[in-house]
Amino acid sequence: MRLNRDGILQKKEAIDSMYRWTNQMWDYLETLVKAKKMKKYSDKEWVFPVRGYTSAAIGGHNGSGYITSGFDFFEVNSGGHPAHDIFISDANQDAIDDNTGKPVEILSMSGGMVVETRTNWTPEMTDIKGGNIVYVYDNFTNGLFYYAHLKEVYVKVGDIVKPGTTLGIMGRTGKNAYPSRSPTHLHLMYVRSHDGDLQPENIYDDLIKDKTIK
Repeated sequence: MRLNRDGILQKKEAIDSMYRWTNQMWDYLETLVKAKKMKKYSDKEWVFPVRGYTSAAIGGHNGSGYITSGFDFFEVNSGGHPAHDIFISDANQDAIDDNTGKPVEILSMSGGMVVETRTNWTPEMTDIKGGNIVYVYDNFTNGLFYYAHLKEVYVKVGDIVKPGTTLGIMGRTGKNAYPSRSPTHLHLMYVRSHDGDLQPENIYDDLIKDKTIK
């Protein structure tokens, strides 16, 4: 995954590599489903990815924070914001929910498999926007969910998840979340493969319909 967007591969090579990888993932997880080692969850079974919160916590107005212009998955410093930021009540920015006095769990919205994590972000890593992250490959849509700015990550690559599986806890990691100007939030992006070219898709309508986990 990282080779494809860190400039190590040329873009065409990266797209070709991603095309092969997504096809392999799809086929592999299909074998696990047929062997009854995992389940395929439809979008009707998805859950809201921040425990205890609802779509009212999504930034912007009716999903207006979602901006695709200028975004390219394979360019590290591309523009745009093809994602939704989900904010919690955290006035003093300690990543503790002001309402409960507890950390806030980040939940897998979909089913699928964890395919990438980052767990070692420090403030010195000024070039890393997302901080501690989790990527989940969704075997229902052949897409990828990206969860960013976590304080702690509880899953590892290869873990099978279902809607509601705890991926970690919300934090303030990453270049875009660590500064005090940024309220504490989850950055959630979804991309789908189009012959290997990963294109963002707006899941706002799914988020407002998702089941809330208390």
